[in-house]
Amino acid sequence: MLSDRQQQILELAKRAGRVAVDDLAGRYAVSVQTIRKDLNELCDQRLLARIHGGAVLSSGVENVGYDARRMIAADEKAAIGRAVADLIPDRASLFVNIGTTTEAVAHALLRHGGLMVITNNINVVTAMRPYPEIELVIAGGVVRRSDGGIVGEAAVDFIRQFKVDFAVIGVSAIDADGSLLDFDYREVRVAQAIISNARHVILAADSSKFERSAPVRIGHLNQVHSFVTDAAPAAIRQICRDADVRLVETAATASEAQVPVVADAG
Repeated sequence: MLSDRQQQILELAKRAGRVAVDDLAGRYAVSVQTIRKDLNELCDQRLLARIHGGAVLSSGVENVGYDARRMIAADEKAAIGRAVADLIPDRASLFVNIGTTTEAVAHALLRHGGLMVITNNINVVTAMRPYPEIELVIAGGVVRRSDGGIVGEAAVDFIRQFKVDFAVIGVSAIDADGSLLDFDYREVRVAQAIISNARHVILAADSSKFERSAPVRIGHLNQVHSFVTDAAPAAIRQICRDADVRLVETAATASEAQVPVVADAG
């Protein structure tokens, strides 16, 4: 059984994706030790997972709400979006799947000309629809009300009709072994079809994805050609080197004067 405070902490984590010890201690006017005890008990029940300074929603079977995900690492996602857009030339064809980071990519692509964008992401369609230089093709299927994703076998069959220049994919989590993970097996089937039918696959994911897990496997990092993130752990860097995946890290150090770090494999 959860205490009232623990239940409220869990609800906060569901809305925001993560909670911080210091913030919770101030919110509930209790000691940080008390909050740590609450978080430990929630983690013992696998409802949350501890990170430095707080906790994140556990991998379980439930994702954070879409609007909340938009707010998590929003600046990092915008930078990732710009870096991905720099990899895609004008007059290219591309897939864009569901996700807040891929939505950020779509916004960064709005100045491109002659694009053909095939997507199962209603939010991408909404962002790009006013731009006549971008031809939009939307998959058919079941609309997932939680985030506007179009999923199901009809969407998979639709994607398989195309062979495009680029695929921009997002994921819910990245395991330490390089596994790419999601929560909905229906969306996973769409993502797998996208990966199989693109000449160059770009994974776009911020570093919070390394702190989370999810129950359904999309594939592995070695199946993508480019990986754009704000900052990658050493183990992920090694996987990229071993698999010849181009790693682009947008979190520049002060000495790099805000120039994105590009680590080419090999």
